[in-house]
Amino acid sequence: MSERHYAGSCQRGAVTFEVALDLATTHTCNCSRCRRMDFALAFAPRDKIVLKSGAGNLTEFTFYRHLNKHSFCKACGVQAFAPTVAKDGTLRTAMNVNCLDGVD
Repeated sequence: MSERHYAGSCQRGAVTFEVALDLATTHTCNCSRCRRMDFALAFAPRDKIVLKSGAGNLTEFTFYRHLNKHSFCKACGVQAFAPTVAKDGTLRTAMNVNCLDGVD
């Protein structure tokens, strides 16, 4: 699979975004948060996501070493994406694949 453009949102559409990413490889994280939230993740470079609306509806949660800022909608609680840092220092965004339109 190659990189495609997707639209996505939180549950109620208060936060909307577009992202270009390759869904050939998704990841199921086993950290205490992701495991409980049942996230399916795909990673994109930070410059590949564009927040279309709802910046004011976002808040964040950090835990453990407080390196990753887990952004979520203040109204519905859905976490659609989180800026992360890869082990090699690359800035990227972890996308919750379940929040992408048209992805089953």
